[in-house]
Amino acid sequence: MSRQRRGFGHIRELPSGRFQASYIGPDTARHTAPVTFTAEIDAEGWLAAQRRLIERDEWRAPARGTSTKPLTLAEYATGWLSRRDLKPRTAEHYCQLLDQLIAPTLGERPLKALTASEVAAWYAGLPRDRPTLRAHAYSLLRTIYRAATDEDLVAVNPCRVRGGGTTRRKVQIRPASLAELEALAAAMPARLRLAVLLAAWCGLRFGELAELRRQDLDLTNQVVHVRRGVTFTAEGAHVGTPKSEAGKRDVAIPPHLLPAIREHLARHVDPARAALLFPAADGIGHLRPSTLYRSYCPARKAAGRPDLRFHDLRHTGAVLAASTGASLAELMARLGHSTAGAALRYQHAAADRDKIIAARLSALLEEAR
Repeated sequence: MSRQRRGFGHIRELPSGRFQASYIGPDTARHTAPVTFTAEIDAEGWLAAQRRLIERDEWRAPARGTSTKPLTLAEYATGWLSRRDLKPRTAEHYCQLLDQLIAPTLGERPLKALTASEVAAWYAGLPRDRPTLRAHAYSLLRTIYRAATDEDLVAVNPCRVRGGGTTRRKVQIRPASLAELEALAAAMPARLRLAVLLAAWCGLRFGELAELRRQDLDLTNQVVHVRRGVTFTAEGAHVGTPKSEAGKRDVAIPPHLLPAIREHLARHVDPARAALLFPAADGIGHLRPSTLYRSYCPARKAAGRPDLRFHDLRHTGAVLAASTGASLAELMARLGHSTAGAALRYQHAAADRDKIIAARLSALLEEAR
């Protein structure tokens, strides 16, 4: 059966191939059409008629004994998702969390009836070896109930697990050294070498890199214009705005990268202004993370850093920028952060690095003596 997103009501295709239509009425109960429909357009028409009745204040709750039941968590969550303006990857992620982790246990519970103890028991049963997924599922449930509370559908949010939506980072990221960056780039195929350099020295995300085009590079002013990003779902590639509004930014290119950029443009990029800097291996469409990692994994091993994820290059670039004395606001602007929290991590990392430098300076003095 399929779930269809819409502004009003809900249509699903039954295993029989017929369509069932339902909606949440002004009484906050779900009302299902008394019959199923052979064509989806007929289900649309029934919903449109119900909506007109509501808008004209002519709607009346069906008499007892008709198809009316308390609104369930799954039904409300489905409607809530349909009303959200989400990026494709986020929408897919939320649907997966709802279908795989929330609905099987809590989905059929009436929205109003779920208790804090039930939520706590559900959370305790989530896979402990997947802390990030666990935190995401809890955060989604809490957000859904926050919306239901705002709409006066429930009196109190039952999601009260302290720290349920947070997770501790398992591995402390160790930025790449300059020598490691050089070795890593050298071990990459020529057509992907610049991707490593831009990720590290300009702090770009993979999705931003994969959507960069010739027209986004201004070599005269030494700036890369970040205006779009690409994400991937089961349906394919989706081009949209960057992760946040702050992600739309102009990033100054370190001068030492200019020769590598010019060489890459000349050898690996189509002359058209809209040509991708890093297309897929066949030259058509966007480079996928799995394709990049087929080259990146051997390269990071050759550089002596098998632990270094591609996203860690952005972390490396952020620490390098912080080590120059960049202010918090400057780091946020360069990295496209909308909040100060992430940028502060890089400043702290740079401060730790400075302690190592100071220790080495003292060591130099000891050696001289």
